[in-house]
Amino acid sequence: MASTVFFTKEITPDSVVRLFDALGLKLPGKVAVKVHSGEEGNQNFLTPEFWKPMVEHVNGTVVECNTAYEGARNSTKKHLQLLRQHGWNRCFAVDLMDAEGPDVEWEIPDGKQIKKDILGKDIENYDSMLVLCHFKGHPMGGFGGALKQLSIGCASTAGKAYIHSAGVTTDQKQCWNPPAPQLDFLESMADAAAAVTRHFEGKIAFISVMKNLSVDCDCCSEAEDPCMQDIGVLASLDPIAIDQAGLDLVYKQTQDPGQKHFLKRVESRQGVHTIEAAAALGFGSRDYELIEL
Repeated sequence: MASTVFFTKEITPDSVVRLFDALGLKLPGKVAVKVHSGEEGNQNFLTPEFWKPMVEHVNGTVVECNTAYEGARNSTKKHLQLLRQHGWNRCFAVDLMDAEGPDVEWEIPDGKQIKKDILGKDIENYDSMLVLCHFKGHPMGGFGGALKQLSIGCASTAGKAYIHSAGVTTDQKQCWNPPAPQLDFLESMADAAAAVTRHFEGKIAFISVMKNLSVDCDCCSEAEDPCMQDIGVLASLDPIAIDQAGLDLVYKQTQDPGQKHFLKRVESRQGVHTIEAAAALGFGSRDYELIEL
């Protein structure tokens, strides 16, 4: 059955709220709003000011987790400092979900590569989740969207290492040496995304903003400038459909001189395989109806 994905070419804070309302879902209880806080030095991440009307609309708490690579976000002390530096604390209540241990583990019985997802313990304090995505390229995954936010984004430092190593280690220094086979890594992301989606089933929504389309992720401190023109905003209750729609929209931009460069990053990392693997787990669909508002 095809999922619904709403789309607008208008990229404004108000258009984000309008697309969310079109979903017709009232997020209950305490709402976790997953964002990307942006690595120190990154120029492309979407700012707290951009997201502010949407976060306030659901009365949500901004949530993040520490990273598993060297930088300004791989420890609680440094990450909290950067959250303040980037203005997140000024705009919102912010919860660094793995600021203190112990982590929690959610089982993934049908996971192809990993059978558990390791997350910051505070995720269990929330009743529902809004996933705010900046759709862009990614140096390892090919592209970053909803599935990446659910998997790498919600995992603790140990969980990120576990996903990147395809279940070999939870050590952030060991998970890169040697790197996991690429398809195993992508399938591990799909497995972890399944765990979070299923946990919040019926109480989770996704917004994907196709702006500042760099081949590099917001996790890069030295990222390429955007190579494509902005495309628009997507909203869905299906993380697989919204990522598929995002990729399809990129493929449709045949007149954009930066499209080939962007797609080279996606295809060289076999990025679509994360979507394929997620669809095989059955927590969403690659088939969708795009409704422009």
